[in-house]
Amino acid sequence: MSPCQSGVLPHPSQVWAIGVEMLLRFSCLVPTEGDLQVVDCSSHSTALLIRRCCRKWGFVLKNPMQRAEGMSLCFIFLQKEIQGTIFVLTKQCISFRLCSGFGSPTASGRMRVTDTGEALPRTKQIQFADQKQEFNKRPTKIGRRSLSRSISQSSTDSYSSAASYTDSSDDETSPRDKQQKNSKGSSDFCVKNIKQAEFGRREIEIAEQEMPALMALRKRAQGEKPLAGAKIVGCTHITAQTAVLMETLGALGAQCRWAACNIYSTLNEVAAALAESGFPVFAWKGESEDDFWWCIDRCVNVEGWQPNMILDDGGDLTHWIYKKYPNMFKKIKGIVEESVTGVHRLYQLSKAGKLCVPAMNVNDSVTKQKFDNLYCCRESILDGLKRTTDMMFGGKQVVVCGYGEVGKGCCAALKAMGSIVYVTEIDPICALQACMDGFRLVKLNEVIRQVDIVITCTGNKNVVTREHLDRMKNSCIVCNMGHSNTEIDVASLRTPELTWERVRSQVDHVIWPDGKRIVLLAEGRLLNLSCSTVPTFVLSITATTQALALIELYNAPEGRYKQDVYLLPKKMDEYVASLHLPTFDAHLTELTDEQAKYLGLNKNGPFKPNYYRY
Repeated sequence: MSPCQSGVLPHPSQVWAIGVEMLLRFSCLVPTEGDLQVVDCSSHSTALLIRRCCRKWGFVLKNPMQRAEGMSLCFIFLQKEIQGTIFVLTKQCISFRLCSGFGSPTASGRMRVTDTGEALPRTKQIQFADQKQEFNKRPTKIGRRSLSRSISQSSTDSYSSAASYTDSSDDETSPRDKQQKNSKGSSDFCVKNIKQAEFGRREIEIAEQEMPALMALRKRAQGEKPLAGAKIVGCTHITAQTAVLMETLGALGAQCRWAACNIYSTLNEVAAALAESGFPVFAWKGESEDDFWWCIDRCVNVEGWQPNMILDDGGDLTHWIYKKYPNMFKKIKGIVEESVTGVHRLYQLSKAGKLCVPAMNVNDSVTKQKFDNLYCCRESILDGLKRTTDMMFGGKQVVVCGYGEVGKGCCAALKAMGSIVYVTEIDPICALQACMDGFRLVKLNEVIRQVDIVITCTGNKNVVTREHLDRMKNSCIVCNMGHSNTEIDVASLRTPELTWERVRSQVDHVIWPDGKRIVLLAEGRLLNLSCSTVPTFVLSITATTQALALIELYNAPEGRYKQDVYLLPKKMDEYVASLHLPTFDAHLTELTDEQAKYLGLNKNGPFKPNYYRY
């Protein structure tokens, strides 16, 4: 078993929080039975911290007050054949061990553990600094730390890990000011820390297991390269799922340059892994507005390389090229847009006669609307709220602004958890759906004083105004599940009479002069991708749709698509869905010749007309 890499933690008072968080992230990569054994929670505050962290990552605690002899704190992952991975956290070091032969607790409540792992040399452990601080004291304010972790499987099917927290001034430096190179000597990227690449690669490998359609596209493209010669510039959320899409596009023959469409949604370790693999990626979590546009410009404005395809999420990349480099559209074959915000901007360009290339509206394709928008949001809204606020949903009054597919998913999840849900809507059809689904349709002004949570899902601007914010009750939670950060008028809150207090990552308290405060999540940006995660399998459907849209536009003969906005052909929607059915061991019924003739259909589809509403 490979020992831990060396490193330094100069603030021991943060050991419990950092160690528990690192452990639980690590546990996702260890094949466990789903239970977590926590040993020696001797202090009440430590026990509360561990329970909170475990609840956040979905683990079940068992026998939390047992003690292991000779260890300050350890966690045991229960595995088959009574073997496990043990994580030992003491005041001197953090280490991972393999062990077996867990004994039963003694009469005194202690548990004997037979350690079968290698002895770790002191130089290979993660040592803490000499300065001492009491664990019950609040740590002094320190700069941000970066965590680089790598976890690899040995030939004997045991797991080894290397984890290091760095507290160097390098992590405080803006990525724009760093001089970084990958192992191939390339510096054509800008990420937080290229040293995080190995852990990011593990994240990508995990995502690949839940993205069967993209993996199938890679296999089918081994002999042919449908995107050979394509130069794709992308602006999307940079997550492990996006990385699988990018590497699939590369396998299909495309060259890619990428930036983030959201300043908070980038996974730094994934961006590092992509940069290490040779993808020019310009993104990191926590970009400023200036950084955001700089990254987009670095993707577009590069000597000797000009894009001929655009993959956008929100329309910012398309807007930037129109504004700064309009001549590039002479070589661009098409735009693929994923979000309702970006699609709205494309239709505005088309209506004004300014859209000079064909564009594919992925957002309104069946495989995006009915799966990503609905199922993804139905699961991730609860995850985002729980991680940021630790709140209980039962009995809470919630108003959801908008009852499109995103709003439907949010409402269904909150209702199932026992919340009292109100809906605001401008469309009478969606409004009637909300009523018949059992939700009370209201105007926001009617309930703004009483609700505990306000969620926007519209893609519009100024849905929640300063007037609404002034009238909210104390501790009301405000968040956004739409793409744009304009749905909540956050700018109106940046005034001298209001105090902003950052209470945890992506959670701000905005305090009024009379002491009232609201809880603003992700500064009004997209909650789920800024504060939590999203289901990989659902994103596989969207990513496959994006890939097929790029292939369709890139290979379309001249004249098939004019300078307008199009939907993906129905046949392709059905193909995307069919690629995901084997995961469920699903078996489609086939039409007989007589049945196909009766319905007027081709036996191989498409099975629904374009006007059909699923």
